This record gives sequence, structure tokens and C-alpha cells, in this order.
Amino acid sequence: MYSMTGYGKGEYCEGGIDLTVEVRSVNNRYLDLAVKSPRFFIAYEDTVRAAVRESISRGHVDVFISCLDRREREKKLCVDLAAARSYAEAAERLAETFPDIPNDLSLTFLLRQTDVVRAEEDPSADEALLGALKSALAAALSSHRAMRRAEGQRLKADLLAHMEVIASLREKIAKRAPMVAEGYREKLSERINEYLAGKVDETRILTEAAVFSDKCNIDEELTRLASHIAEFRAVAESETVGRKLDFLIQEFNRECNTICSKSNDREITAFALEMKNEIEKVREQIQNLE
Repeated sequence: MYSMTGYGKGEYCEGGIDLTVEVRSVNNRYLDLAVKSPRFFIAYEDTVRAAVRESISRGHVDVFISCLDRREREKKLCVDLAAARSYAEAAERLAETFPDIPNDLSLTFLLRQTDVVRAEEDPSADEALLGALKSALAAALSSHRAMRRAEGQRLKADLLAHMEVIASLREKIAKRAPMVAEGYREKLSERINEYLAGKVDETRILTEAAVFSDKCNIDEELTRLASHIAEFRAVAESETVGRKLDFLIQEFNRECNTICSKSNDREITAFALEMKNEIEKVREQIQNLE
């Protein structure tokens, strides 16, 4: 069982390359992935996304990549001859306009102009940078997965504890349910005796009690609840459980609502309302699961 909330960090520091990858995730119904990286890694964004999808199936995920390349590499200089010519022509015009000022335009001056001479940068990452990225990303995803698993285990323990409470309440309801029809029959008999001064048609009382018992019978709901509880515990042993448990808890809520509407008994209604409270706690926690 994995939580959708987690953080992982991976680093690569070798051969003059300092690269860091951070992975952060929070709850989301589907996988929503955002990658923020230096420009020279844009061509490999699909590689990053594919690696993340193999490790994470749900949640809003942010991947942050930062890189400092301190390797000594040959740089190519690009000279804009048109810009240099414009500087020279401008210097000549100024010299003609102001003949008393010497024209001291030099190559050193032109080399200092960023629009005349600039270093060409390779817009793509080389094999060393790509290898560093894959290594740091794998470490970040591994750390992120370990954190989500640890949080998932805590959530699992909490969910199973709530499930124990729900199972206990179901047992209390099941124990109380058979007494409801008998209690109704006794009250009905007392009221008829009171109004008819002892002239009671026992067959009529039994018939009314049977009709009442049928209307308030919750055996099916209790049986389905028992099945849902067993299924919940079984599913909780899997890794990716969020969607399954989310559907299953809706069935819990449906059965509990039906018990509330059919029971016609104060104690059973109280137990069912307490069960609904536990079901809501479980539903909230399930939203954190992958």
C-alpha cells in the first residue's frame, strides 16, 4: 500500500557534473506530471516522464532538475561580422564629424561587445549529462517510493483499525436485529390489550409482527457488510489500492444508509450512525492512497 504524498531526492556529483533531481507528489485523482529542467534537457523530457510513470500511477507530481556543469570543454566563438562592420562604420562617421577626436576603434573593443562575439552553447545534453540525469532520477524515485511506502503502511494500520470498529458495530447490529420484531410484537400486543380489554386476536398480532419484521429485516445488508469487510482487508494487502477501496467504501456507505432507513430501532440506528462516522474517516484516508 502506497501513499500518494511523498518526496525523494537524488544527486550525481562526478566528473565536474553536479546534478540534483527532486520528486514531490500530492493527492490527485489521476497522474498529473510537471517537469521543470534546464533547457538542454528538454529533448529528454519524455525519458523523464516515462521513468516517473513506471514508479507512480496517481497523484500530482513535480520533478525539479538542476544541473551545474563545471567540466572544461572547448567553446566555439561566433562572430557577427555585420555587427562589427556597423561599429566600424559608426566610428568612421563620428571621426568625419569630429575630426579633432582620434578614431581609436580596435579589435579589442569589438571583441568585448556581446553582440559581436558570443560563445556558442550546445543546446542538447551529451552522454555524460544524460547518464547523470538517469542516475539521479532513479535515486530520487527510489527515495520517493520508500517514503510513500512508509506512509502507506501507517495509513494501512489506521484503515484496518477503523475496519475493526466497523466490524464490531456490525456485530452489535446483528445481535440486536432479531430482538426488534419480538419487541414490536410485545408492544403491539400490549396496546391492543389496552384498547380491547383483553380481547386479542393472536393471529392478527402475529401477522402484523411478521409484516413489520419483513419491512425492517436487514439480514441482507449485514451479510453484504460482512463480505465488504473481508474484501477490504484482502484488498488492503495489495500495493495499488486507492481506486478499489474508494469504490468499496461507497458500498459500505450504501448498506449503512439502508440499515438506518429500515431498522426502526433506536439502538440499531445509533450503531449505524456511529458506523457511518467510521466509514467517513476511512473514505477521507483512502483519498491519500495510490
